[in-house]
Amino acid sequence: MGDGRRAGYERVGGRTGGARRAGEGAGPGPSPEPGSGILRVFGRQLKRFRLRAGLDRADFGARAGYSPSTIASYEQGRRVPPPLFIDAADELLDAGGVLQEMKEEVARAQYPAFFRDAARLESEAVELHAYDTHVIKGLLQTEEYARAVFTMRRPLLGEETIEQRVSARMLRQAIFSRWPAPLMSFVIEEAALRRPIGGAAIHRGQLEQILITGQNRNVEIQVMPLEREEHAGLAGPFTLIETKAGQRIAYAEVQKSSSLYTDRTPVRELEAQYGIIRAQALTPRESTAFIEGLLGEL
Repeated sequence: MGDGRRAGYERVGGRTGGARRAGEGAGPGPSPEPGSGILRVFGRQLKRFRLRAGLDRADFGARAGYSPSTIASYEQGRRVPPPLFIDAADELLDAGGVLQEMKEEVARAQYPAFFRDAARLESEAVELHAYDTHVIKGLLQTEEYARAVFTMRRPLLGEETIEQRVSARMLRQAIFSRWPAPLMSFVIEEAALRRPIGGAAIHRGQLEQILITGQNRNVEIQVMPLEREEHAGLAGPFTLIETKAGQRIAYAEVQKSSSLYTDRTPVRELEAQYGIIRAQALTPRESTAFIEGLLGEL
């Protein structure tokens, strides 16, 4: 994942597609990067409550279970505090829920700027359908697989950034335990399933995770085999989302840019494309047998 690009419209199928860069919110200016925006606001509030409680960073850190340097990084907006820390800080500093109210916005700061709007929509989806080609979808990834993916990123990511992004990716998987359960489907290219990212042990664990996730009644997983002579998905991966309000949105990402499509024409085109892709792929039952076969080869 890279940096978001400037907002604008793209041409989709010869028409104005109504796409905007996913890293940009509805208001003016780009989404805040770590060290600014919501992290700085949270940091200032955290420091204010700590000083009001008469604690220095060492004392507060000892009570919360964090080092003084970590507390400093949170107060200065240089690191994203985890939800457990925010809950503990709110209670220890008698903040009356002020810090906890910022928890959701702070959590979104863990994502690269261009993915934040998509992450918010994903968390609220009543339907989500995804087609992936090169790598297993983040929602289906194990922690070990996700870490291997981020470790391979070029240019290199810092260790702290890798851990933040792995944590954020795992938090996204709370969608599988939501109720009412969203309707979800995934079509995965055979090549992505065969690619042993992270090594044999991580590869095996990832295939097992896909099978386990596919057992959920609201989830269908299909494999697009390499032998298919007709393929409607050659333009690349994308995700379709329907919100509680009935809005249908498409998300597409490539290299260091991404787009959210909100106009009906480009979204309808991708919905039709996804329907053809599903028809060309193996059925869910055939796909389960196929993945089990891959596990047998390891």
